[in-house]
Amino acid sequence: MNTTDTQTALSTLTLEVADPAASRAFHADAFGLDDQLDFRASDAPSTGFRGFTLSLTVAQPANVNAYIDAATAAGATVLKPATKSFWGYGGVVQAPDGTIWKVATSTKKDTAPAARKYDDLVLLLGATDVAATKRFLVERGLKVAKSYGRRYVEFEAGSGPVKLALYGRRALAKDAGVTEPGTGSHRVVLGSGADAAVDPDGFVWEASA
Repeated sequence: MNTTDTQTALSTLTLEVADPAASRAFHADAFGLDDQLDFRASDAPSTGFRGFTLSLTVAQPANVNAYIDAATAAGATVLKPATKSFWGYGGVVQAPDGTIWKVATSTKKDTAPAARKYDDLVLLLGATDVAATKRFLVERGLKVAKSYGRRYVEFEAGSGPVKLALYGRRALAKDAGVTEPGTGSHRVVLGSGADAAVDPDGFVWEASA
């Protein structure tokens, strides 16, 4: 197994969807994402919460609103309207292909004109046992950047466009505004330079070039 940061970190992210062309068009229109994500045709059964969310962290509330508005105009369903909270400002939408997106900022005041510009693109995996999944990924060569016990783990980013983090499955579902139960395919495949594997929560890892 390769163990350098760029080889073992998350390098590619593939969404498995019914219509790859439609999903690619949605993500380009809603979030300005082009080559950051891959899309693959799949009709694998998937019901309820798929166990992951994608997040865009942005600089200010106006940028959150710009993304949420663009996503709903492109066909997304609002799961949580953008609103202030003790931690900042954010909202959650679900793409037509079922992928859940959160757009958020830790800042509560605008300091510049609204722009669809993000700082980080983050994949949050909902883990049944955060410690066990963390251990599995560390054994694959991923390096921990931040860790808050069994609640949250963030891994060092490699050369890919998507950062990886773990959150408790129940907490992640609550944060997304959905119920926790879900069965079938996660409809997402993660790529790294390490060997192909399936993690403790059933997420598929492929060996990327």
